[in-house]
Amino acid sequence: MTIEDRGDAKLITHALAQDTLSKIRDVETEQVGFRKGLVKLGRISGYEIIDGAMETEYVELETPLTTTTGERVKGLDDVVIINVLRAATPFVEGLLKAFPRAKQGVISAGRNEEAGMNDEGEFPITIDYVKLPEITEDDTVIVADPMLATGSTMCAVMDRITDEQSDPEHLFVLSAVSAPDGLLRVGEEFPEADLLTVSIDDHLDDDGFIVPGLGDAGDRAFRTT
Repeated sequence: MTIEDRGDAKLITHALAQDTLSKIRDVETEQVGFRKGLVKLGRISGYEIIDGAMETEYVELETPLTTTTGERVKGLDDVVIINVLRAATPFVEGLLKAFPRAKQGVISAGRNEEAGMNDEGEFPITIDYVKLPEITEDDTVIVADPMLATGSTMCAVMDRITDEQSDPEHLFVLSAVSAPDGLLRVGEEFPEADLLTVSIDDHLDDDGFIVPGLGDAGDRAFRTT
């Protein structure tokens, strides 16, 4: 398993994940390559969650030649993926390659850039749309957003999820790139969640952007400004 515990978060150290992240960090990577990179990171992250958090069971099966014992992953039908619009859409596309039968939820949430970051390093968050499936005690829930910066958006999203749903068996906050400030904030407010990321970056700049980061993931994936 290529997941390391770094205290505030768990880090996906898989070589292919790190290679892909380096490619999408590059300012020369254009829209299609950037979006495909997020899809790939989502798929790798999904496989790492399966390997690191989900149990297996032995089953008896028939091959064309004989009866044998095989091993299967338990709980693949009990997965809920929450897409934090819009940047998480290609990220979630990759997750669905690992969990094709997952239930899906959507939360449209964004920070008010014009209002700016307050003295506590938080942004006001607007949530425009919420559509969640039922979450049960048997579920593995993955809340996906490729950028975890100040943690303001993720905390608002998690408030909606935890206020309205049962406590799942596993709860993951999954990001491609995270800032220490955001990890600390989300971890303090939602200690029941496992914070999983491909990179813990250096810091936030004065505008609340992750450095070195990878830019605005939504703009780069959808070619908007």
